[in-house]
Amino acid sequence: RPVLSYYALVFGISWGGILVLAVPRGIPGPPEDVDRLFMYALAALFAGPAISGLVMTLLVGGRAGLSDLARRMLRWRVGAGWWAAALLTGPALVAAVLFGLSLYSPDFTPGLLTTEDPAALLILGLGAGLIGGGLLEELGWTGFAVPTLRQRYGTFTTGLVVGVLWGAWHLLIAFWSSRALAGEADLGGFIAGFLAFYFVALPAYRVLLVWLHDQTASLLLVMLMHAVLSASTVILQPLAANSHLTWNLLLGVALWTVVAGVALAKPEELRQ
Repeated sequence: RPVLSYYALVFGISWGGILVLAVPRGIPGPPEDVDRLFMYALAALFAGPAISGLVMTLLVGGRAGLSDLARRMLRWRVGAGWWAAALLTGPALVAAVLFGLSLYSPDFTPGLLTTEDPAALLILGLGAGLIGGGLLEELGWTGFAVPTLRQRYGTFTTGLVVGVLWGAWHLLIAFWSSRALAGEADLGGFIAGFLAFYFVALPAYRVLLVWLHDQTASLLLVMLMHAVLSASTVILQPLAANSHLTWNLLLGVALWTVVAGVALAKPEELRQ
């Protein structure tokens, strides 16, 4: 049961490390603890899929599996259209949703335009996207879980399974840090915004990531497509915490609309 073993290892490493930090003071954690320990919690979180992906690739595929993983990470000759799809889909939808909503309320103005330190926000977003979200996570999600599930299931089903588990994997660190991130906003509404992003937006985006990997066999491109979504959400997300639920729901709707467009244009590619 390689997929079950993989996810058990992922959650064991990621959640186990976070719980070591969180349990002494409870969940949600006090804001001062979250500020002090958040980078350690992120390290534990990202270690889970990265270490698990490499370990399970070696156990299941041996050296041949690792060689295939390396080849997919280095595959970049896939055509300009696929590069455009990978690099523009996430940022374009995030920007469109937020700039559209900002016409109705300044609470949705992208954070990059309202923060007092845009350079720090850019560095944080790009670092989190490229290193954490893109490289470390996709060593596991698309490096191991996706191709293993694709041996039995179609593109859409694989994307939905991996997408829902991808969302669930975020839950512990989200709940632990929620009080610090919400500030003076309603905590329940802020958590609902997390849930909308993790279980509405992310599964749709994962279907697109699986489809991209099916068509290009490029793990590199999947890593970059993941990275630009992570970076754009960090850089552009509004600083007003009470906007969290609305814009994440609309982002999810926009992403599922793209999935529906792909399904109508290329139905055989999502079913195969």
